[in-house]
Amino acid sequence: MHRSGAAMAWNVFKFCTALRGLGSIMILLVLGVVGVTYYAVVLTSYGPALYEGGLTSVTAAVVLILFHGLLVMLLWSYFSVVLTDPGSVPPNWRPVMDEERGEGDPLTGSEFGVSPADASKQRVRYCRKCSQMKPPRCHHCSVCGRCILKMDHHCVWVVNCVGALNYKYFLLFLFYTFLETSLVTLSLLPHFIAFFTEGEIPGTPGTLATTFLAFVLNLAFALSVMGFLIMHISMVAANTTTIEAYEKKTTLKWRYDLGRKKNFEQVFGTDRRYWFIPAYTEEDLRRMPVLQGLEFPSKPDLDAQEF
Repeated sequence: MHRSGAAMAWNVFKFCTALRGLGSIMILLVLGVVGVTYYAVVLTSYGPALYEGGLTSVTAAVVLILFHGLLVMLLWSYFSVVLTDPGSVPPNWRPVMDEERGEGDPLTGSEFGVSPADASKQRVRYCRKCSQMKPPRCHHCSVCGRCILKMDHHCVWVVNCVGALNYKYFLLFLFYTFLETSLVTLSLLPHFIAFFTEGEIPGTPGTLATTFLAFVLNLAFALSVMGFLIMHISMVAANTTTIEAYEKKTTLKWRYDLGRKKNFEQVFGTDRRYWFIPAYTEEDLRRMPVLQGLEFPSKPDLDAQEF
């Protein structure tokens, strides 16, 4: 029985090591899908259609403008997730209770009707692997080999953990990926249908194969990302993470659920101009400590919950 447990631990370690080894391969894979799609939509299908005149040119121009606009936002969000550290526990971090903090603070003041979590009501969490105390909502990532602030999950597609400092960027990446893949799927649908109709189809075998492949890939990504996006929208509305959703599956009331509007602002900030771009205003970063992943307002009557 002991040998079986040891073997399982060894296998898990090997799995985590394999995920680390993927590294830039996943980034190259994402860029490869983008390249195939760009070739099929811009160079093969709608780029040449710009010169045909009439309604065809207008349609092509609209598709290309939307395609490039969404592609810029997708790549901006993607590399923001990849390059942004999700958040680590500061050296020698200790839980501190500051009763006076929150005067005029949008996330801890009377406007929210909540107070900072009372450390005296909680059991201090400790990570044996990192040999340090863990802030609320912090979890250890076996792939990264460190504790991540407000960890959601480790994503192989972005070769990074998704945590407090890059969760918004991850959600925007999902959002723009869904919009882009849906646009490509609808744009290439007439070409896909043409494969199964009678008559001669313009183009070389290579361009036809690339168009077919781009349609199938984007359709698959659109459907899968849609489900993933819906799941994360529901978690943002409840102010929870993937890990917390699993840990509190039998908990009816959640200490960090402050209402949909305030929960949304804890991820996207309060400035509406920045909701759809992977960035925060300096004002939000200054006034909202929750965006740093160390302090989280909660309901005082539920402060005893351990997460």
